[in-house]
Amino acid sequence: MSTNVILTTGIYDLIKDHIRRRKVTLEQEQILTEELRTAEQVLRKDLPADVVTVDRKVKVKEITSNEEIEILLVGPKQAKLKNNKHSVLGDVGLATVGHKVGEIIKWPTNQGVKEYEILSVEAIS
Repeated sequence: MSTNVILTTGIYDLIKDHIRRRKVTLEQEQILTEELRTAEQVLRKDLPADVVTVDRKVKVKEITSNEEIEILLVGPKQAKLKNNKHSVLGDVGLATVGHKVGEIIKWPTNQGVKEYEILSVEAIS
């Protein structure tokens, strides 16, 4: 991890609760716990425009496969994969939330460790 993640208090609490409920692997838990420990918490209005969070369209490149995906990150209850609305608590969401455009994140998944590069972040209205 190159820099501290920047999270709103709501997202911080959501991730913390997700960890507490044992919804992540041990490896993911270690990464997330460290990120939360050093996270900068801000109000939603103070969140920089290039930081991944809910209600933002995110373009990510999975480096190993060179595949680019564009998803809309939403809260868990709003997630509908058929509409390309992905939960912030899904693999790509947890890996990238709080990170900025240009960062590369290594994230353990069921298919092995993946590397994601954040290409763009766009707020939706």
